[in-house]
Amino acid sequence: MPRMIFPNLPVTDLAKSTSFYTGLGFEQNPQYSNDVASAIVISDSIVVMLLQQDFFKGFLADGDTPHLTSDAKEVLNCLSCESREEVDSLVQKAQDSGGTVYHPAEEGTPGMYAASVADPDGHIWELLYMSSEAMGGQEG
Repeated sequence: MPRMIFPNLPVTDLAKSTSFYTGLGFEQNPQYSNDVASAIVISDSIVVMLLQQDFFKGFLADGDTPHLTSDAKEVLNCLSCESREEVDSLVQKAQDSGGTVYHPAEEGTPGMYAASVADPDGHIWELLYMSSEAMGGQEG
């Protein structure tokens, strides 16, 4: 079985956050979703778990709290894209679904085109297309 990743993100409004991610075109897995958690399937190996703030807190060590009330950024999630057009499409979908542009699209390094969006709770997602030239001739 391939290794999987399950980013767990605290959210203040589960319905709003679920709507944001499904608005990007990802599907919610109802088998692992309820009134305090929403499983968003990004791919066969990536499932984002949106967790109501109090439920998320239950997974933390005593005294730790969810990092939702600060402008400080703890992690930048990066999601690969198939093309520059997919980057631009996901940025537009993010804005249409209640997110914001965190960093506008640009080609910072030749062959690497990226933008970053923030979900309604400020979690940052970098959307990255790497051309075969940028990957040393490998197809991505």
